[in-house]
Amino acid sequence: MLDPHRSLVSRYLPLQPLLSQFVTNNQNRTTPSPQRDLLKSAFAIGRKALVVDDVSDVTEMLSVLLTHAGYKVVTAASARAALEAASKQSFDVIISDIGMPEMNGYQLARELRVLPGYETTPMVAVTGYSMFDDKERSKSAGFSAHLTKPIDPRVLLDLIERL
Repeated sequence: MLDPHRSLVSRYLPLQPLLSQFVTNNQNRTTPSPQRDLLKSAFAIGRKALVVDDVSDVTEMLSVLLTHAGYKVVTAASARAALEAASKQSFDVIISDIGMPEMNGYQLARELRVLPGYETTPMVAVTGYSMFDDKERSKSAGFSAHLTKPIDPRVLLDLIERL
């Protein structure tokens, strides 16, 4: 893409294989399955996912990934929009950023957990927040797992299937 000064500008999505780590409910570190095929998974077909991030490139990337895996995806650009979507329909999994304006992902997770039908819905934080305290805070807020950007798509898909 060219900027107004006719310089070449590159944009990279936070999707970099083999660099991410995540913590599951039992705090075990896991690596992706090398056999993971990013094509449709029998597990995902027909399941609904809500993707929440204030950065449109991230929601688009996650939406494409999950759609190719077989999910029906709804995106929200804010926590408030996510709460509205969740009040109108049910989702099988929710993937959310933490650092968002107005209402952060921690607040979103807490509010979702009190909505009928969302008490045990798998919720994954996909965020740039990577300190141990951030992961503990995610868990305390109600997230099922915490992935640090950039993510490996195989790790995310494998994780969702296990939750």
